[in-house]
Amino acid sequence: MPDLTPRQIVQELDRYIVGQEAAKKAVAVAIRNRWRRQQLSEDLRKDITPKNIIMIGPTGVGKTEIARRLAQLVGAPFLKVEATKYTEVGYHGRDVESMVRDLTESAIGMVRQEQRTLVETQAKERVTDRLLDLLLPQSGTWEPDNTEENDRRQRTREKMKARLEAGELEERSVELSVEHKAVPVQIFSNLGMEQMDVDFQNMFERIMPKQNQQRQLKIREARRILLEQETEALIDRQVVTEKAVELAENQGIIFLDELDKVCGPPSSHGPDVSRQGVQRDLLPVVEGTTVNTRYGPVRTDHILFIAAGAFHASKPSDLMPELQGRFPIRVELTDLKREDFLRILTEPKHALTKQYAELLATEGVTLEYTADGIEALADIAYEVNRTTQNIGARRLHTVLERVVEEVSYEGPDLPEKRVVINSAYVRGRLGEILKKEDLSRFIL
Repeated sequence: MPDLTPRQIVQELDRYIVGQEAAKKAVAVAIRNRWRRQQLSEDLRKDITPKNIIMIGPTGVGKTEIARRLAQLVGAPFLKVEATKYTEVGYHGRDVESMVRDLTESAIGMVRQEQRTLVETQAKERVTDRLLDLLLPQSGTWEPDNTEENDRRQRTREKMKARLEAGELEERSVELSVEHKAVPVQIFSNLGMEQMDVDFQNMFERIMPKQNQQRQLKIREARRILLEQETEALIDRQVVTEKAVELAENQGIIFLDELDKVCGPPSSHGPDVSRQGVQRDLLPVVEGTTVNTRYGPVRTDHILFIAAGAFHASKPSDLMPELQGRFPIRVELTDLKREDFLRILTEPKHALTKQYAELLATEGVTLEYTADGIEALADIAYEVNRTTQNIGARRLHTVLERVVEEVSYEGPDLPEKRVVINSAYVRGRLGEILKKEDLSRFIL
């Protein structure tokens, strides 16, 4: 995990997300506390649990983006899930423990990639040897009594190796035995796949005989398949599993979106399987429990949970008191002002305006934005958000897509390859829609 100070974390987040200083500070401190915890003695470390965070704010102000960029920044296993996809245990649908299994899968992928990088050089050497064996079947054999023949074969092998490494033999065909991948085993159960903790797929693969198929392949294709085979052979699965479980337990981040959709008064009739029930099931997972996964038990005591919700129709105090207590840090994200829209269009590393300019540059079209054109885009986005539904920065996608729609459509055939987006152009493209209030509600 990179040794970043809270200030450095906030600076990195500033490159992609405009404003929302309170939320950035809260997550930066939470991440730094993880690093601090790792520096403590083993005895004290196990008693320090993460302080989970609830982000409260309307849609489109940067809640999800903050969590996603944060995970990329610190190289931690990250999972984004919606609270609305879960139901109470025992009902059809996913139970909340499946989020921990998904996080562990994410950690496995990260550790495997790391291990692949470590064994890559050794795997490439082994691939070269196997390709030489395919090109010169007898060159690897050794006859104790015939020294001259052995030397001749060795010289031939060295020459062929030099040609192979120089890329002269890429188009030559070799016959390679390729393992036929078995179709994944589907298990249908009223409990859903999440309950099937035993790795049935691997079990069946071990029982069933492997099916190999002889294929004629060009050397460049054979090299790719052989590299995959050799890398898999060199990676120690046990090491991957142990490291991944440790990484998920100590560095994992679960972003629980739409938490406000599962709070509210208890159902007055019938089982309330997707609101109060889900909250009850969340309690032990967030507090700290052991979840069985196909890679062994995973403890959730030190996983950081970041929850988010708009809380329009409800408020955090509508959550069960026990669940509120498990999210001690609350940060409120503010509505976006006109000035924020201006900054969003110009400041982030991959701002929307830059994205559209680069997309059209592939057709040879130069898209230029004037200062008053960007101001007009910000004004219109802010005004539409104010008068209709407030969807935050996502409104800019709607407005900008509408503005450049004609250029995008005509792009390949435009005689004039330079298009200037100024205030007159923006208002010309959106003027008719903005005049008719009913139409603007549907289109913008």
